[in-house]
Amino acid sequence: MKEWLTARELAAQKLPELPATERAIQVKADKDGWNSHPTHARKRSGRGGGMEYNVALLPTLAQIIYKQRHIDISRWIDVREEAIQEPQVSLSDRAETERAARMAIIQKFEQFSAGLSIGRVSQMQVFSDKYNLGTIAVDPWVKDAVPKFGKRTLSRWISAARKGNSNSLAVDRSKARKGKGILDVANSGQVRSFVLALIAHQPHLSAHHVRTICRDEFGDQIEGAKGMVNMPPIRTFQHFLKVLKEDNKVALTKLTNPDLYRSTMAPAGTGTMRHITEPNALWQIDASPVDALCVDGRYSLYACIDIATRRTVITLSKTPRASAVALMIRKAVLAWGLPDTIKTDNGSDFVARDTRRLLASLSIEMDVSDAYTPQQKGHVERVIGTFQRDVGPQLPGFVGHSVSDRKAIESRKSFAARMGESDAEIFGVQLTAAVLQSYIDRWLETVYEQRQHTGLQNRTPFAVATASTAAIRTVNERALDLLLMPAAGKGGNRTTTKFGIRIDGRYFLSPDLMPGTRVFVRQDPNDAGKVFAFLAETGVFLSEAICPELSGIHPETLVATHKKMHAEKLAEATQQIRKDMRAIAKGPTLIERTLEVAARDMPNVVALPKKTVETTTPEIAAALDAANSDLPKRSTMTASATAIHAQLMQEPIGAQKVTILPETRERRFRRALDLNARVEAGEIIEQSDAIWLGGYLETPEFKTQQVMFDDFGDQAPGLRS
Repeated sequence: MKEWLTARELAAQKLPELPATERAIQVKADKDGWNSHPTHARKRSGRGGGMEYNVALLPTLAQIIYKQRHIDISRWIDVREEAIQEPQVSLSDRAETERAARMAIIQKFEQFSAGLSIGRVSQMQVFSDKYNLGTIAVDPWVKDAVPKFGKRTLSRWISAARKGNSNSLAVDRSKARKGKGILDVANSGQVRSFVLALIAHQPHLSAHHVRTICRDEFGDQIEGAKGMVNMPPIRTFQHFLKVLKEDNKVALTKLTNPDLYRSTMAPAGTGTMRHITEPNALWQIDASPVDALCVDGRYSLYACIDIATRRTVITLSKTPRASAVALMIRKAVLAWGLPDTIKTDNGSDFVARDTRRLLASLSIEMDVSDAYTPQQKGHVERVIGTFQRDVGPQLPGFVGHSVSDRKAIESRKSFAARMGESDAEIFGVQLTAAVLQSYIDRWLETVYEQRQHTGLQNRTPFAVATASTAAIRTVNERALDLLLMPAAGKGGNRTTTKFGIRIDGRYFLSPDLMPGTRVFVRQDPNDAGKVFAFLAETGVFLSEAICPELSGIHPETLVATHKKMHAEKLAEATQQIRKDMRAIAKGPTLIERTLEVAARDMPNVVALPKKTVETTTPEIAAALDAANSDLPKRSTMTASATAIHAQLMQEPIGAQKVTILPETRERRFRRALDLNARVEAGEIIEQSDAIWLGGYLETPEFKTQQVMFDDFGDQAPGLRS
């Protein structure tokens, strides 16, 4: 048997009362002083160095198990058969203890029988009798594990050890019949599964309730290992439920109390944020009610922690809201600078539009945790818990960390003493919010930030922050305060009208804001009559706007000033436009410009002639005859009419010739004006002129000419005389 082992070899043995990792063994050796032992610790001579420890340093039970595994028992047992290599099996602690105790008894028997000259069976009888009477000296834990035994039992133990089957000596009576009860195996395990689901659905059901529901589900008889049996009594259900709940404690806790499972049973890692080494690289924020009452009620604390340095800021708020988050961030930013990322949960105050807009304005990335996963921001959760446990019980008005704590505090006073008393009187409330905030700030500065943290390699947050040389992003305090101002209404977005910006039924005026402008509005918390308007799309600052009713200014005075400044600004804005309009009017008409561009855009392609087929009908033929002759072929005129027609055709008409000017839109418009003037003067015009005038007045051409005539009069293009 090897008696000197390294830390790695000890960890590999997985002995009871010893850690199972090399590092943990080394820590235990340092803590228990193994390395300084003069005879049982030595430097390892092999490659790599390190220490070796004698098995004598191990706890008693660990020594027994180790020796049982590796000692050569042929020195005490008359080996008549070749030992069989025993397979390694996983045993409970109770089974390991039982096996070790029985092996110790076998060794004690061989020592006892070495000097006796009687037969083997007689030796076993004498030894077992003396052991049962307590005259055989053994360690107390051996006697506790095996109070008594008989010679046949001892013979069976020795035979098993001789055959190398020491695992048969390992007995855990508590698990001998585990999982074999009637309710475990009934209906091929269906009863067990049903009961497990039942208590997961409603953990407070009694054994009587469970048995009744099982009778409803499976009937009064269930199928056991040997056939149908009656539903077991309530006592059987009580024992079954106790074992079932214990064996499935973790699973049931996860199903029935997720918060308890998450805080006490869920796997948790350490050092997951060790890659965050620079200040302000990552902040975590969260909120929780303070475990103490103030004179005006219970406040919520908002906490922010810098992961790299563990510096913390805590502020108080009466109600959860986005403005409370903004004030906490303001305090942290002014103290530490701007962070790169802020980790938060899904609380409405943390993911509110105002909070998101603030972080975006400050170029801070927002990282929202998954729903119901507080472990993703464990650092801030822990600092809140540290504050509640460290400071809460010392505060007047402390109400406890839970409902049970609160009830215990209330119970300090008798029922008679508490009759008619308020919470403030019961809990001794004295603090105002301002005083509590001062206590919090002093505790953070003098206690928490001066305390060594394991996650900081046993350094303090103050020391880590002081030693950092990283650049700090800062922001102008006035600009920060402006960004922290609350948005008007629900979202802050408004559209300017000719009356101004409407907020809560009142109008705020600014001559710099044109009607129809989409703006984002922030309200000044210190001046109800003033707001700040930003361009909604880009966030560019536009101007301040003032409400005369709330600013103490006479409304008529402010409105008159507003109109005057608005007119001046509008005139300035339209001056160049009017000048350009006149320039356009002097040039070619818009349709001429359009046709000119269209002509330039026409493709430079000549279409080839296409094959044609002339169509003819009797009507077409008649039309051609009329077009190609001066007189109808079939004249119906009389002889005198024909003579007169010939004379007219030969008569010169030069003196009667009238020059007809081409009709334009300007002439049509001038004709309409003339006809309209004659009608207004009471003159009767021709029926055809009246019909033409009525239709023309509704045309877009007339309306366009009328606008130009109104603006320029007779100097309008095309109307100059």
